[in-house]
Amino acid sequence: MAKYQVEMHYSDGTIDLDPDVFDTIEDAEDHGNYLCGCTHQGARILNMSNPGDYPLDDDDDVDFEIVEAN
Repeated sequence: MAKYQVEMHYSDGTIDLDPDVFDTIEDAEDHGNYLCGCTHQGARILNMSNPGDYPLDDDDDVDFEIVEAN
């Protein structure tokens, strides 16, 4: 039975494979959406704490892809 992982893709070209393994594609997609939300929320919080050092940039985006776990 296949297992799935979430591969995060950032706008700077960085790709990060999340270590969590899921039994279904749906569970992996839910987790990927959660991680994207956390990334956006973290950027807003950093911007509110110090906008000079952490400006919000529309070009900074994150996406994910579901891949089969090895």
